[in-house]
Amino acid sequence: MAQTLFQQLTRTKQVNHSINETTDAINEQGHPALHRSLGLFALTLIGVGATIGTGIFFTMAVAVPKAGPSVILSFLIAALTAGLTALCYAELSFRIPSSGSAYSFAYASLGEFAAFVVAACLLLEYGLAGSAVAIGWSDYLDNFLQNSIGWQIPELLHTPMLVLGTNGVEFHPGQFNLPPVLLVILCTVMLCRGTKESVTMNAVMVSIKLAILLFFVIIAFSGFDSHNFFPFFNTDNSHGLAGMAGVTAASGTVFFSFIGLDTIATAGAETKNPKRNVPIGIMLALAIVTLFYLLVAIAAVGAQPASKFTGQEAGLAVILQDVTGQAWPALLLSAGAVISVFSVTLVSIYGQTRIIYAVSLDGLAPAIFKRVNPTTKVPVSNTLIVSTVIAIIAGLVDSNFLWDMVSMGTLTAFILVAIAVPIMRHKNELRGDQSEMGGFRVPFGPYVVPVLSIFSCIYIMKDLSTLTFQVFSIWMIAAVVLYFTYGIRYSALK
Repeated sequence: MAQTLFQQLTRTKQVNHSINETTDAINEQGHPALHRSLGLFALTLIGVGATIGTGIFFTMAVAVPKAGPSVILSFLIAALTAGLTALCYAELSFRIPSSGSAYSFAYASLGEFAAFVVAACLLLEYGLAGSAVAIGWSDYLDNFLQNSIGWQIPELLHTPMLVLGTNGVEFHPGQFNLPPVLLVILCTVMLCRGTKESVTMNAVMVSIKLAILLFFVIIAFSGFDSHNFFPFFNTDNSHGLAGMAGVTAASGTVFFSFIGLDTIATAGAETKNPKRNVPIGIMLALAIVTLFYLLVAIAAVGAQPASKFTGQEAGLAVILQDVTGQAWPALLLSAGAVISVFSVTLVSIYGQTRIIYAVSLDGLAPAIFKRVNPTTKVPVSNTLIVSTVIAIIAGLVDSNFLWDMVSMGTLTAFILVAIAVPIMRHKNELRGDQSEMGGFRVPFGPYVVPVLSIFSCIYIMKDLSTLTFQVFSIWMIAAVVLYFTYGIRYSALK
């Protein structure tokens, strides 16, 4: 019996190497499949749209108080970790060009139970990312309204009910953060119209976002003061964040900003020639994201003392206003953030719906999540359910807590993806599979990069808060219970 259970937990899904890379098809259950409409340019912009805007527009106010000016090192550490993992994603996305991303990678290599755990991590990652970004968007909306028409959103409609305070979680009845809920509703409408329409809108908003950030860099560098970089490391050890401890803790926070790379892999089932375009798209998006993050971080810290970042809402807009002494630069940046950060929420919701779609195809989630509208080629019911949950979280919960939870889910999924690389390569060698010839492979053999990726993720993860570990443990226990009460019974591989 124990052996039978072990076989169930470790059963793997066969990789479909004969995937139709250019045309529509039906899925394995005979239902309409997702539409292959995404090229390399659109795919890269999905990754850029899901990342740039999160860390730069929002997390500086959380990360700089932890690390001080050395937050630049935090971005470099996070980028290095993301880069190592991106190489692993690139190889696995070539081998498994599906909509499931890390979930599909784990299912083909580590087995069903590990895949279900990865799916739980990804759902945490995308769901909370969508909520956290929507919350940050409302801060820039409030800043824009204040600078343009002199009106602010009422406090009761701009403050969450659950706030992470100095003594833990605080409960404030009667408060509700309405703007992020409205943003999620707008994203839902756009996603239900169709993937191609959503991608076109995303491309426009990403272009606006990059232009706005370049505008910020130019203006902020006009107020650059090298004295703001001294002392370089955080010297306050009241929370154990002095020196490199603060850098590592901030790395865990800003790592939230790199989940867009994973989003590219969720689009495998809607990409033309995914075996080529997904790996290239991942690496291009990483390069663009890292460049912009470092430019904006250096400009921001150079223009403003680290002490001013604490609790600073719409921080980049405030920096421009302080540097120029005028409201119009802040107004322009806030307007750009309001428009462009829409794309981050849009892509976060998109990514989560495609993960659940893949899980449902395998029988590990209810069938409602795999139903695709025959006209729009979109999983409409799936999108509505996911968006409802994201909207509720965005309206009720403080974003400061969500950022670390997103990083925790992302890092755990990244570790399992790195483990999957040598396993998949070993399995293919045993089978004598030649389908991977000419495809992307991580450099220096199947072990060096994955092992470095794993240690990098653990290094960042170790300094996340105790509360983050506690809540994540509860989430994982719930996922295990759900697998043994539902997933293992209805798996398509039974």
